[in-house]
Amino acid sequence: MEYEFQKKGIQYEREKFYQVKYKDVILHADFTIDNKIVLEAKAISYLTDNHITQTLNYLAISKLKLGLLINFGEGSLNYKRILLERERELRRLSGSF
Repeated sequence: MEYEFQKKGIQYEREKFYQVKYKDVILHADFTIDNKIVLEAKAISYLTDNHITQTLNYLAISKLKLGLLINFGEGSLNYKRILLERERELRRLSGSF
């Protein structure tokens, strides 16, 4: 992915670190693209709600609104587009956030 970003002139940061004030935890997103999108890349059997929550946490910490969760480990490429405010509202309505 990094090669393709460079080849196409897409501005990105790899493993951008975000300091969390709670217990000085440091999290890092796989890629931050053009200071607008958090991209989390996985190579696992299937995506779970925990992976979505992880991406939502990166969005909340970074103050960005759009996340892409991409999984290369399934039979074909699987991805989810995650909007911070939409997910918060859906979880609030379902009582799971």
